[in-house]
Amino acid sequence: MLKETYFSLLKSYNNNDDIILKAYNKILHNYNKARRYYHNLNHLQALLNELEEIKNNIADWDAILFALYYHDFIYSVTKKDNEEQSALFARKEIQHLNIPITIIDNCTTHILATKSHIKSQNPDTNYFTDADLSILGSEENNYKQYCRQIRKEYSIYPSFLYSPGRKKVVQHFLQMNPIYKTEYFYNKYEAVAKQNLEKELAIF
Repeated sequence: MLKETYFSLLKSYNNNDDIILKAYNKILHNYNKARRYYHNLNHLQALLNELEEIKNNIADWDAILFALYYHDFIYSVTKKDNEEQSALFARKEIQHLNIPITIIDNCTTHILATKSHIKSQNPDTNYFTDADLSILGSEENNYKQYCRQIRKEYSIYPSFLYSPGRKKVVQHFLQMNPIYKTEYFYNKYEAVAKQNLEKELAIF
């Protein structure tokens, strides 16, 4: 599904299958790296599933798809500029694929917004960041699995360092109020997300 969607997306702008395959293989390489227990291809597929449900609400669907594939392209638990580096890579990469500048600009806007998840003036950005946080509102077992996966990604840090940092992240989400900026995702996930986050916070 991910590969087919990517090829279909690129075919609108570039007919060279070798170039498209090379670009997609870069995505596979990065998202399949060791220690990507959550920020991997499964996350991309889940995000695609969420966004396809509200495709008709989105003004620039192609920009959303590009953001989906590249928003976690650069991911290191020891770095604080993953979003910026992912947006920079996306801009450079898709410029070479004959993508219009307006789509590139929208794509990078969406990617950068995943750093803070604050409300944007761009409705498409809000749909994208809300979808990115959909895991927070998943049923309890899925949420617990997500927590375990994030912990494994940060396994280089002992608990006395990891726990205070994770606690801050959980508190940040709870203080966003609302967590989700679009009516669709608010109605779908807000109540359960708060329950999940509050239960996680209680363990620290």
